[in-house]
Amino acid sequence: MNEGIDVVGLYVGDQDEALAFYVEKLGFKVHTDVRNGNYRWLTVQHPDQPSFQLGLFRPGPPMHDEATAQSLRAMVAKGAMPPLVLAVDDCRATYERLRERGVEFTQEPIDRYGSVDAGFRDPAGNGWKMIQAPKAKG
Repeated sequence: MNEGIDVVGLYVGDQDEALAFYVEKLGFKVHTDVRNGNYRWLTVQHPDQPSFQLGLFRPGPPMHDEATAQSLRAMVAKGAMPPLVLAVDDCRATYERLRERGVEFTQEPIDRYGSVDAGFRDPAGNGWKMIQAPKAKG
């Protein structure tokens, strides 16, 4: 058995909207989409990282009461959650490709600390940093 982190979740306000964003704009693939009453377990995967899932979860029952769910959705919408990091080979080329697909960036690619990075948010407000690793010296 392999042990380790399998799923990391994000809170999203609308799971269908999040699914469209992650699949159609970022190129992720659906891993699991299961409903149990009003609860939906929805995960996607980056095509180059099939052993890891990103959960697109809506705050609410059975985990949260409605007041807590509203607070969580408001915090996400304000960008209060920690950003996720997407590693890319070429930040500027990926920026152009994703921008053409309709991803709205909060920061254009800039050179910083020997690498290139850019920022964007998903429809719920979750922040992402897209980072190109520094070139190896040699």
